[in-house]
Amino acid sequence: MASTDTAATVKKDDLAGLEAGLDALDAVEIRRTPVREVLVKKVLPPTLAVFLVLAVWQILVSAKITDETKLPAPSAVWDGLADMWLQGTLIEVIWTSVSRGLAGFLLALAIGTPLGLLVARVKFVRAAIGPILSGLQSLPSVAWVPPAVLWFGLNDAMMYTVILLGAVPSIANGLVSGVDQVPPLFLRAGRTMGATGLKGTWHVVLPAALPGYLAGLKQGWAFSWRSLMAAEIIASSPDLGLGLGQLLENGRNNIDLPGVFLAILLILIVGIAIDLLIFSPLERWVLRSRGLLVK
Repeated sequence: MASTDTAATVKKDDLAGLEAGLDALDAVEIRRTPVREVLVKKVLPPTLAVFLVLAVWQILVSAKITDETKLPAPSAVWDGLADMWLQGTLIEVIWTSVSRGLAGFLLALAIGTPLGLLVARVKFVRAAIGPILSGLQSLPSVAWVPPAVLWFGLNDAMMYTVILLGAVPSIANGLVSGVDQVPPLFLRAGRTMGATGLKGTWHVVLPAALPGYLAGLKQGWAFSWRSLMAAEIIASSPDLGLGLGQLLENGRNNIDLPGVFLAILLILIVGIAIDLLIFSPLERWVLRSRGLLVK
C-alpha cells in the first residue's frame, strides 16, 4: 500500500509539474515599452529616412544634376508650405479632403461589410456577385469620375460615388477572404454552443475573420483616398472647395512645380498619418489579442 501511495503521489507531482510548465509556456510577459525604446525603434528610422531623402533631393538640385524647372529645391516647397500656413489655408485644404475621405470610407464600410458577409455565406450570391466585385476592384477609380459627373454634377455626391465604387469592392473582398480562412471547426463549435445565424456571424465568423477583414479595411481606405484624389483632380470646381487634389491640379495649371510637389507631399503625408494613427494600432491590437505580438 505504501508503494502504491508513493507512486500516486509521484504521478500527481509529475502532472502538477507538467501543468505548471505548460502554464509557463502560455504565459506572455507583458510590459510597458519605455518611451526611449519607442523613439529609437519606431520614430528614429522613418525620421532618418526622411532626412536622407531630403539630403539626396537637395544634392541633386545643388549639383545641377537636374533642372529646377523639373525638380524644385526643397526650400521652394517649404516656402509654399509656409505661405499656406501664414494665409491660414493649409489646415482648411487638408481637412476638406480628409473629411471627405473619412466620410466616404465609413459609408463604404457600412455597405461593404454586410455585402461581404452575404457574398461569403450565400453560395448563389457569391456565384452571381463575386466575379463582379473582383472586376470592380481591378477597375481604376478614375474611370468612374466621368459618369459620376454626368449623374450628379460637380458636387459632393459625385465625390462619394467615386469613393464608394472604389472602396466597397475592396472591403467586401477582404471580408470574403477572411471568412474563407475561418477553420470549419470554429463554425461547428459555434453551432454546438447555439451560435447560429446572426449570433454565429457576430460571435464566431467576424472575430475569426478579423485579420482578413482588417487587411480589406486597409486596402479599402487606400482605394478611398486614391479615388478621392482622382475625383478632385479631374472634377475641380469652386463649389467643391479647395482640397488636396484641386491644389495639385491648380499647381499644374499655373505651371507651379513647387506647388505640385507640395500637394504630392501633403497627399502622401495624410495617407501615412491615417495608417499610423488608425490602422497600425488596430493591427497591433488584433495580433496582440491572438498572442502573435508580445509588445
